[in-house]
Amino acid sequence: MEFATFILAAQRGYHQSCDSVIGNSIEQAIASEQAGFNTAWFAEHHFNNYSLVPSPLMMVAHCAGLTSTIRLGTGVCVLPLYQPQRLLSEIGFADIVSNGRLELGVGSGYQQFEFERFGVDVDQAPAVFAEYLDILLKGLNQKVFEHNGQYEKIPLTAISLRTIQRPAPPIWIACGSARSMCRAYREGHNLFVTAFHNGLENLRTLRETIEAAAASRGKDVTAAKIGLLRCCYASDDQAEIDSYLDNARFQRRLSEALHQRRQQSRDGYLLQETPTQQDLSFETMRQNLPIGSVSRVIDRLLEEISILKPDQIAIQTQLGDFDQKTMLRQIELWGDKIIPAINKSLG
Repeated sequence: MEFATFILAAQRGYHQSCDSVIGNSIEQAIASEQAGFNTAWFAEHHFNNYSLVPSPLMMVAHCAGLTSTIRLGTGVCVLPLYQPQRLLSEIGFADIVSNGRLELGVGSGYQQFEFERFGVDVDQAPAVFAEYLDILLKGLNQKVFEHNGQYEKIPLTAISLRTIQRPAPPIWIACGSARSMCRAYREGHNLFVTAFHNGLENLRTLRETIEAAAASRGKDVTAAKIGLLRCCYASDDQAEIDSYLDNARFQRRLSEALHQRRQQSRDGYLLQETPTQQDLSFETMRQNLPIGSVSRVIDRLLEEISILKPDQIAIQTQLGDFDQKTMLRQIELWGDKIIPAINKSLG
């Protein structure tokens, strides 16, 4: 089983400076390597405090010089917000400076707030994503390529910066629908999925959807790697757990607001946190998630792994204004106790 950290780089309020949030994210990536995690993922968002990373490839390139073994991933590049021709060169650059450690996560995006400010129609995002991924695959696999599509027309073009990994870095698709899962299986990409803060039944449904997508393309479900993004936290300190849950729920509230196209920004930047009908109590979140004592986290993760059968678990860090020193200790704890115990149980 692979383990990763998913670093959102959130800012809960003005009591956190931008530079401290980014500095904490970088420090967590370095700590993840020291703890033995396989991958550090970096999110991408714009124009508000939900996440402060505008380019996960820039984070990959920077952290490449501060690490040596951990793989560095984009979680995800929101393709409709890019020029795919330029993105191809940046992908090549990031893979070169990381010495072939890039994991390329891509997605269609969902936040209208962001899309409006780039002049892109969020309702067309799935179609644009599909075409732009076609372009990336051409540019990664062909020395010279051209494209004549609905959204982009590219004359014969060569990309000068070629990736070290051939023919391309592993590609992960953020799969929020059966359609995106089907494409992943059709083209041999990996799947990045989440059960949000829901419990085992949601994981069972997710597994069934993945199996159906693989079968629809005549593929064995193991033909693609499955990565699960999960909120996990191990501690016997109830105050620590409650702080983590509070920040996880804060982050979910902002995500839902942006997804449902509600603007809650009073000053044009800082989003106002508002309770929603989807809010779960801390008790329900503790029941649903691998959260609690070390033994509880290990047992719960093993149960979730037996249901979803993922290849990678990506635990969420850098949520809201959770204490940095405490999170660094948490990352170390996973490396010392949780990851070895789970892998030993899995044989």
